[in-house]
Amino acid sequence: MKVEARVFKNNGEGKILAGASITIENCFVVTGLKVMNGSNGLFVSMPAYKTKDGEWKDTSFPINKETRELIQNVVLAKYNEGESDEMPF
Repeated sequence: MKVEARVFKNNGEGKILAGASITIENCFVVTGLKVMNGSNGLFVSMPAYKTKDGEWKDTSFPINKETRELIQNVVLAKYNEGESDEMPF
């Protein structure tokens, strides 16, 4: 599966280091991903919303471990390149 990433780095400090979007097979785009600084290092958070109960629910997500790892590897590799894409708006 071909996955490409665009990463939009934040200028500040904190847990959210960057926003990201991915394009899957040149035909489907997912926006709202985040590069997060967690207690075990960097990880990619999927797009989510907060419920009335304060829980976070993913709005789109991979359904197997291999796809999750692929997306995380592609996004973090792009993040680690050091360059930031221009915001799309």
